[in-house]
Amino acid sequence: MSTIRLALQKSGRLKEESLQLLKSAGIKISNGKDRLKVKSHNFPLEVYFLRNGDIPQYLHDNVVDLAIIGQNTLIEKELDYQELMPLGFSKCRLSIAVPKEISYTDISDLSRRKIATSYPNTLQSFLTKNKIQADIHRISGSVEIAPNIGLSDAICDIVSTGSTLFKNGLEEAFEVLRSEACLAKSLQIDAAKESIVDKLLFRIKAVIKAKNSKYILMNVPNDSIEAIGEILPVLKSPTILPLAKEGWSSLHSVIHEDRFWEVIDQLKEAGAEDILVCPIEKMVL
Repeated sequence: MSTIRLALQKSGRLKEESLQLLKSAGIKISNGKDRLKVKSHNFPLEVYFLRNGDIPQYLHDNVVDLAIIGQNTLIEKELDYQELMPLGFSKCRLSIAVPKEISYTDISDLSRRKIATSYPNTLQSFLTKNKIQADIHRISGSVEIAPNIGLSDAICDIVSTGSTLFKNGLEEAFEVLRSEACLAKSLQIDAAKESIVDKLLFRIKAVIKAKNSKYILMNVPNDSIEAIGEILPVLKSPTILPLAKEGWSSLHSVIHEDRFWEVIDQLKEAGAEDILVCPIEKMVL
């Protein structure tokens, strides 16, 4: 049986969340200390732990079949690949930041400025799109210090909370792109491995769907069941069980995490009582 090769970040913020995703998908991996290649015990999968910046090239050259990697890294490398799905974690943005004491009111203020970055290709595309001519100074690591030592007028770097910018006297001025972890596939993958990729995708989608949803139970008056059912559109229809109390039923369904409080308010207004909300481990549709 074929085995698919998956690249993960060797170290850094993506690694632990990627391994947790595989674990939640029922894929067991024992990655001992300093091991760069390990096999799953219960799924035809081999994991390669690689330097983050090298992963796009390995994916392009078909050294690995799949990769869990930030969209920003793939975009910067400008290589061919197929993004199968976003994964919903390691969210960040690539932004241009400037010294707090200098006022940048419009993107045209970047014209003729020196911008330090580890993402020259992405930055150049952004500047070209906005018809801005600027001097891009490519550096790796400690980009935030560049304006303080006179190396640049601004920087373009990954921003998560903005705390690092604040500590270095910078503020976010213009957003270049938003990014999150994604599952990407080599365009040269062996056709025999596609069925395994489909099985992996099926598992990951079930995990992510569950993570983004909540199981909800409530008691409702029978004459409100139809109205309340329309508020809960995630499943084909809610489960309805009669209660011992005449004229009332227990209604079970699923709601999206991002609409949680909005939906709860609507349910209460429609007559729902005794509302219970539970996490979902897996959700297979």
